[in-house]
Parts: sequence; C-alpha cells; structure tokens
Amino acid sequence: MELADGTIDIVHPEVRAHVNSLVSALGGISADDDGRYQLGDDALEVLRDLKRWIRFYDEKTNRMDVARCIHEANLIEGDLLPILATWPENAMDSKFKSRMALACFELMVALTWPMERDRERMTVNHHRHMPVLELAQVAYKRAIINFDGARVLHTAVRVALPCMAIPIGDRTQRDQGIIKLVLFFLRNVAMIEPPPDVKYDGDESQISRSATIDAFSYQDIFLVLLTLASNMGDDFRAEDTSVMEIIYHLVKQVDIEKLFMNEHQLSKAKAGELATMMNKESSMLKAYNRKGPTRHSRFGTMIWVKREDGKMSSLSGQDALADASMRNQKLDNTKTFRPPRRARKADKDEKDLGLPTKLNSRAYDQLRSFVEEFLDSGFNPLFQHVRKSIDREAPYLMQYHRRQFFYLVAWFLEAERMRRKARKQAGKKTDEDVSSFNLVAGVLNQEMFITLNKALHESLDMKDWHELTAVMRCFTQILLTVQEMSESGNEDNEEIAENVLSRLFYEEATHDAIANIIRNYKDQGFNYLDAATELVHHFLRILEGYSKQNIDMQVRSRKRTRRKKKAAQDAAGIDNDNEENDDSDNDAQTAERTTKERKFDFHRFASRFTPQGAVDTFVAFTKFYRDMNDEQLKRMHRYFYRVAFKQDASVMLFRVDIIHLFYNMIKGPAALDKSSSMFKEWEELVKQILRKCFKKVEQRPELIVEMLFSKLSGIAFFLEYGYERQTVTSASKARPGAELVFKDTEELDRQIAIVVGALLDKNQAEHIAWLKKVLGEAETERRGWADAEEAMPPVEPTHDDEGEQPTQREPKMPPMFYVRPDDNARRTAMFKNSYFRLLMNLSGVQLLSPASEETPESAWIIPGDVSADALKDAIHFISQAEFSPPTFDEGVLAEHQLKRKPPPPKKAAFDDDEDDDPDVVPLFPKGGPTTRKVIDENKKDKPKKPRKNRRPLTEAQKEEARRKRKKTEREKLNRIKSADFVRDSDDEFTLEEDEAFFAREREIAAQAAHARATALGEDTLVDKSDHASTLRKRTRAPKAAVASSDDDEVSDEDDFIRKAMDGTIEEDETGETSQDDSDGEARKRRRVSAESEDEDEDKDEDEEMGGMDKEAEKADEDEDVAPVAARRSRARGGFLMDSDDDE
Repeated sequence: MELADGTIDIVHPEVRAHVNSLVSALGGISADDDGRYQLGDDALEVLRDLKRWIRFYDEKTNRMDVARCIHEANLIEGDLLPILATWPENAMDSKFKSRMALACFELMVALTWPMERDRERMTVNHHRHMPVLELAQVAYKRAIINFDGARVLHTAVRVALPCMAIPIGDRTQRDQGIIKLVLFFLRNVAMIEPPPDVKYDGDESQISRSATIDAFSYQDIFLVLLTLASNMGDDFRAEDTSVMEIIYHLVKQVDIEKLFMNEHQLSKAKAGELATMMNKESSMLKAYNRKGPTRHSRFGTMIWVKREDGKMSSLSGQDALADASMRNQKLDNTKTFRPPRRARKADKDEKDLGLPTKLNSRAYDQLRSFVEEFLDSGFNPLFQHVRKSIDREAPYLMQYHRRQFFYLVAWFLEAERMRRKARKQAGKKTDEDVSSFNLVAGVLNQEMFITLNKALHESLDMKDWHELTAVMRCFTQILLTVQEMSESGNEDNEEIAENVLSRLFYEEATHDAIANIIRNYKDQGFNYLDAATELVHHFLRILEGYSKQNIDMQVRSRKRTRRKKKAAQDAAGIDNDNEENDDSDNDAQTAERTTKERKFDFHRFASRFTPQGAVDTFVAFTKFYRDMNDEQLKRMHRYFYRVAFKQDASVMLFRVDIIHLFYNMIKGPAALDKSSSMFKEWEELVKQILRKCFKKVEQRPELIVEMLFSKLSGIAFFLEYGYERQTVTSASKARPGAELVFKDTEELDRQIAIVVGALLDKNQAEHIAWLKKVLGEAETERRGWADAEEAMPPVEPTHDDEGEQPTQREPKMPPMFYVRPDDNARRTAMFKNSYFRLLMNLSGVQLLSPASEETPESAWIIPGDVSADALKDAIHFISQAEFSPPTFDEGVLAEHQLKRKPPPPKKAAFDDDEDDDPDVVPLFPKGGPTTRKVIDENKKDKPKKPRKNRRPLTEAQKEEARRKRKKTEREKLNRIKSADFVRDSDDEFTLEEDEAFFAREREIAAQAAHARATALGEDTLVDKSDHASTLRKRTRAPKAAVASSDDDEVSDEDDFIRKAMDGTIEEDETGETSQDDSDGEARKRRRVSAESEDEDEDKDEDEEMGGMDKEAEKADEDEDVAPVAARRSRARGGFLMDSDDDE
C-alpha cells in the first residue's frame, strides 16, 4: 500500500497500528529502576491479544502480516526475554510469574514455528515475508540461547515441571498441552538454522550446532530429555515424537567416528583431513597446469583440424595445440547434445537433513556424554514406544516422523558400535551383567523387523526416496550390529545373532526389494546412492557368510498362484460360490498368495545384482570417486570384483563409458590419489578387467560392437560362453472346464432348459445364439446329404457283362461336421466354460480327440450318427428355453441343479501288476489276520528244540539272511489274496432270490440223478426231497480222507473250490511249519491219485455241478509252482457259479 510520503508498505497500516499499540502497552525498560523491565497494567491480556492476532489473522487468512510487524517491533528481544528474566529461578510459588512466562512461550512458539513452502497455499504475502521471517527466526534463536539475563530454555522447563510432576492418570488436557508446548519450543530452537540460499550477516558461531549443544548442556535440557526418554511409556506417552524430534535436530549429520575420539585423536584426524584436501588440490592443479594456459598463451588461436573423411574443422583456443586427445575432446564437446534441463524442485526433506556438521571439541564432549547416557537409559524405552506409535498410526504422528525414527535408530546403533570400538582400543572392560548389546535390544526384535520391512516396501512403492534412504541406513546398521554380536565370543550373543540373521534373511520379499532398489536407481541423489550401495555391499557380504555356515538355509517365498486361475474362471463364466462346484476355490479372492519354503542358493541370488541396471547404479556412484573416502572406494571395489570374477559376468563391465571411467581413475588427469590405501587395489582390479576385456575381444569379435551398448542377460550370456542359454519352459498344461452333471433331471428337453437358463443368468446369451447358428448349418448340411443319398441308385451295376450280378450298395454314414469357433473368446469358452460345454454335448457336439489330450485348439465335431432330426430337436429345445426359462423355488437358480462330476474311483493294485523283485515294497497292505481252518486250530504247537549256542553272525551273513527273509516275505505276499479286496457274494442276493435258486438247483439235481439211474439200469428213483436234504446237510470233510461214493466226491470238490476262493489253501500251505507243508503235499497227492482212478465219474460230476473243468484242476495242481490270480467266482448254497451264469 502506497503511503502519503510515496513509500510502499507491504503490511496494512491498520494491522501495523494495532500490533504496535499492543507491543507498547506490554511494558518497557524503566529508567528509575536500574534499567529493569517494567510490566504494563494489563500485560497478561496484551500477550493474549497478540496471540489472538497471530491465530485469527495470520493463520486464518493465510497471511504473515502480524508476524512481520512483531519482528519489526522487536517483541522477543525487547520485551519477552526481559519479562522472563523477571522470574527468579528460586521463586517457584509465584503463579502470576508462571502465567506470564507461559504466555510468553506461547507467543515464541508461534513465532519460531517452522515455515513450509507449500506452492498450493502460498500467496504474494508469503513471497514477501518468508525470506525476512526466516532471518528473523535465526535472530530469535541467537537471542534465546545467548541471552545473559536468564536461562531461557531452563525457564521453559520450569513452566512445565509442575505438569510433569502430576501422575499421568491425573493430568488434565491443559497439563498435556503445556508439556507439549515446552517441547515444541525446544524443538523449534534446535532446528532453526540459517537458510542455505541466503547470506547471514551475523556471527554464525552464535547460532551453530556447537552453540546449540552448549546451550542445551548448560541449561540442563539434556537431563530433561534423558528423563522423558527413560520414562517413556510409563509417565509420558504422547510426547515420544517431540522428544525424538529434538534429539534428531541435535545429532543429525554429526560424524560419529569423531564423536568418540579424544582430543588428541580429534586433532590428528583434523590434520589428516587437511593434508588430504591439500593433496587433492595439488593433484588437481598439476593436472590443470599440464595442459592449461600460461602467461605466454594469452593470445587468441584458431587452428584447422583435418578429419578422417577429408573435411576440415576449426577449433579456437591454445589448449587445442596441446595434443590430439585435447583436440578430439573439443570436437566431441561441440557434437554433444545437451537437452535443456528443468530446474530441480526444492526438496524440503533434503534441506531438513542438511550438510555434514562440524563441531568444536567442547560440543563433541557434551554431545558424547549425552549420547552415552541416552544409550544406557533412554534408547530402548523411547524407540520402542515410537515404533509402537508408528505401528498403530497414532493421530499425532506425522509422515516425517518415520524418516526421523529410522535415521536415529541407525545413528545410535552406529554410535554404540563406535563406543564399543573406542572402549576396546582403550582397553576398558565393560560390565558383564549388562552387555552393550542389551542396551539396543529394543530395535533387534521381530516387531522392529516387521516395521522395517513394511517401511521398506511402502517407501519403495510410494517413491519416498528420503524415507527409503533412512530405512536402508537403518537396515545396514542392524546388519553390522548383529554381525558384531556374532563375533563377540559370547555364546548368548552368538545365539541371538544367529536367530536375528535367520529372521532377517528368511523373507524372500526382502531380497526382492533390495535387488529392485539397486536396479531401479534414477537420479535420486548422492545420499540415496550411498545408502543403497552400502546396504547391498553389507547385505551380500553377511548373507554369503551366513549361507556358508548354514548350508540348509531356507527362505520363505510368497507367490501369486490363483490370480490367473480366477481370471480364467471369470472368462469362462464359472462361479466358485456354489458348494457343488467347489474345488477349494472358495477363497480365491482372499488367498491370492501362497507361501512356501525353498532352499536358498546364494550364487543364484547374487546373480540378481549383475544386470545392467545394478551395474549402472554402482557406476553412477563410482563417478564421485574423487569425493569418496576409503570405505566407499572399498565398497565399489568389492562389487566390481564380485561381478567380474565371482559371478563370471565381466561382460557387463565391457562398455565404453565404464572402461573409460576405470582408466581415468588410474591413469587419467583426475586419477585417484596414489597415497590412498585403495589405489593399489583399484589399479590391480582395473588391470585384470582390461586384460579380460582384450581376451574376450579376441574370442568374440562381435564384442567390439556390443561395447557401445548396454547388454541384456541373453546377450551377456552369449558373449561370456559362446552359446545361447538353454531354457526349458515348464508351463503347466491348461486344463479344460470341469465336467458338470445333473442332480435329478433325466429328460433331454429339461436338461437343455436348465443349461440355457444357467447361461442366461450369467449374461452369456451370445454363446447360445452362436450354437443355434452352428446347429442350423449342420442340420442343413445333413438334410442335403440325405437327399443326395436318396437320389443314388440302391444297387451298383457291374462293368463286366460276363454274368456277374449287380451288388447291393451299403448305406453310408454322413460326414462329420466340424464346429469351428468364430473368435478367441469363443475358443476360450469352448475350453473353459463348463455350462457351454455341457450344452454342446447335449446338442450332439463332441470332442474329436480324447478328453485327456484336450487343448484350447482341439477340434469339436458333430458325428455322423447324429441325425438332422436330432439337431432340429436340439434347436427347438434351446429356443423354447430361451423364451421360457425354467423356474425354481425362491433363491434357487438353474446352476444349482448342476454339480461337478465326481472323479472316477481309483483302481486297486493287483498282484499281476507287480514284478518279482524281492526288494520292492508291496503296493497293497496286508488284510489283517487270515481265517484259519478249524482243524488247524486244535493242533498244538510242537515243543521247540533247545537253541544251540552259535557263533555271532558276520555283517555279510546278516545281510544275506536279511535278503532271503525279504525274498521269502515277498513270495508270501504274492500268494496272498488280500481280504480287503474280497467281499462275500452272498450279500448281493435277497432271501427270495435264494429260495428260487435253491428250487431250481433241486430240480436240476433230481433230473440228473434220474438220468444216471436210467443209464445204469437202476429202477430205483431218488426222492427229490431226500436229495435236497442231503445237499443241505453235507459238511466239509478233511482232505486226507479219500471219498469213495459219488456224493462224497462231489462234497470234496465243493469244499476244495470254496477253500480256493477263500484263500485258505494258500494260507495253510504258506502259514504252517515244514511238517504241515509236507502233510499238505501228501494230502494233495492222495487226492490227485483218487481223482485219477475215478476219472470218468469225476467228469460226470463236473458236468453235473458245473464247477471245475480239467484246466482248473491243472491250475490248482500247479499252484505252488507259479501262483496265478484266479478269476473271482461266487459260491452259493454249496455250488460254484461261473460268471457266465449271471448273464
């Protein structure tokens, strides 16, 4: 706004007038009271009015006019700090002074609050006021930490002490607000720094990190932070992030190695840094002076350069006279296309981290004392509570808190390692009761690893590179800490380290994330490169050692298995919600991942870090070799050595820019310093890589061309080995849709109606229309073929006239009609859609190839036996179902009338399918105890002979006995017909069927007896009833007794057949002792001799009983020589029924 005198005021005059009047009413320096500050009458109300102006004018209207007016009125330095000085440190009972101090800090918190440059909310006022207010905040910080009248930070803590003393359960909302207010004030003071793009006119030593640490130590703020951190979770809960922020802004970018050095070591380190910088400068000057201008080359120069094609090019500058390489470089610079680059966006996170901080020796001592005490008492409580707040996503948690959490965990873990290293060098012994690893155990548990992995994946997916950098540094420090635990020599620590490493390396998803991080680098900055390469270096190194110690290392992989299957089912129209159509697919939506364990192969895993993307990331970091320390140079050296020699992927390094970079590192104008400890190793590595490159060019001349480009894995493999990688595709064969059957319906028209209704419910009417069209074409073709056949003559005339008669023409079948899909969607439906396949089968469409060999390209046909009338009926049924679909009860659909066809029962394993190898385990179980004959049950076991003392068997004899025992057992099992696969056929008949059967048998037996009596001249007739009773009362006779009568012979044969079917003969022959076996053989010989004497009579009896023929007897006699699986027969009522009788 333009004023009367012509000047422009960027703040509204009324706002400035109100603010100035309030500042004047607050009070001032009294000339009568030795220069002390004198409060106004309503000083407390004035402070509250100023706070209202800031809240309701600046914040509500998104302006900064009030803050600008307060800065110009010098409120903090001229009024608020003197007001705080009027409250003596020993006066704790003055409520008015306490309220005045609280009002002052409320204003100072608002004025020192960090400003964010949000482009969406910034206005013209922000661009006008923010540069001024940023410098104003720096002035506020200088005045607060250097104020001589009072310890301002200590006064802020005094304001919050009464609230802190109240138990957490009794604190009010106001008490919690006061504690948070004081912590915010300390946070603001700690984080205020001079803006990087603005020159600060004052003394930076008064606002430096060293001055801040000195003020925090002198005013006892470190003790307050230690108290809050050690009691976090008990007496304090919501203050965890505020305490963490204060600590973060105190220790960020502090060199930890120098932190734990004594004064002598620190001065030596600084001298070494100075010498290193001077050496770099001298080498740079030497390289520049070697081809740089001199005092005699100040005149302009232009030369002509003749190129290979005969054309001339002009170059200006005397540096072109130095040598040919310089002239070529100047030519290349003129040809290089440099596209215009847009300015990088200002990154507040990168600004928040800042540059590495240099502290003085006093600040190092004060900070080291605080860090050691924090590690001893406050590390575990604070970071465990912050981790829980992150896991439960507390409402007061901001996004940057996660980044600060992981950064601080990494920083303090490294600090603990450095402290342990310093104590070891100094020869100090630690307390054995509390190990130094126990002090950081709060971040080495499974909960922390879960949070770490979650943050790693989320930051990678959301492309939050600064948070990902902090997560990677935290991961690296955890690995290094666990490695030190494994090398500590303490058994408990080594066991814990083994457990921690197994958990860190167990998830394959973590391996994938680290590999993706290093492969997908794209201009994320130097800090990201440093963190990523450091993580990969230590992860590979520690994982390699762990995998060598644990050869059977397992990793858990999660793979998506049902997504493709579900997509295919959706395309086919199959609904898995139906219980009848369920094949463990009801959870296809929720269980999209399957988890399995597999053996870990480190060489295979390390090969994931050899593709061109990973190599390019390390090459991009190596380009900063002049700014690297020895540890970073060693990291790069180890990676390139692993790629070239351990993984045999040196071809990935054979690229022109990479070779040029390696050469410049050793022989170039800006080479590595030869005094560096890594120069010799790099020189040897580059020499070996170049030697391999030259040899590979001789072997593969095509490498000359490939050195200009990045290499894919296939090309790299060919260049390395001279042949293409042999890959075997193991894609699983696609399975057709499940075969469906009807639950109750049997009529064809009803079945077609149900299937059509199911397709209509799934909005797949296009398949129905297409099938009707195909059936119509097939019907037309069949009727045309039938008409042509009718027009043909029924007989075929002969061409010879020598008396041959014309032959009758045989009727032909119509040709097959091929059903071809019209597009890929139809082909997929014919292969996967179970309802559509069922409708085609009902309409007469069949698969040409066997069902087991079906593929999506298999042919479908309408066979010749399907008539035109059948096709017409199918079309009629489909059309009828389309216009009037079937209806069912409420809630029942057409698809509910179908179910998946059950799989066929598995076939039993028979003895004939087995081989005679005695070492093969039998494929069927034993059927339990075999039923023994009654005659054998009464026998008593013979007394056993006393066992003689024998010599112990040798191993060879034991093995021979074991082999014979297995062979005997195998032969025994081959002769057993397991009772598990035999069932009584008598159970298959009812009582009425048995009575009818017995009646027919009695009639047949009577007729046979009458015929035999007539043939022998006997006049006596056998009574039917007596003969039937004789048959029913007949009992089994022992085999040793030889039957003399016809009835006895029939009974013996019946008994023998029945025993053969029950398996008792084989059981008796194989289960008894040697004496029983000989007895059985004698019985068999006596029975065979008796049968040879009465051969004719036996023949008549066999014909009469219909039981066994001679071949069956021969098979029974030779059963011991070669056991044969007999066909299963049925015995009923004492008679043997052949299977042909059933038909």
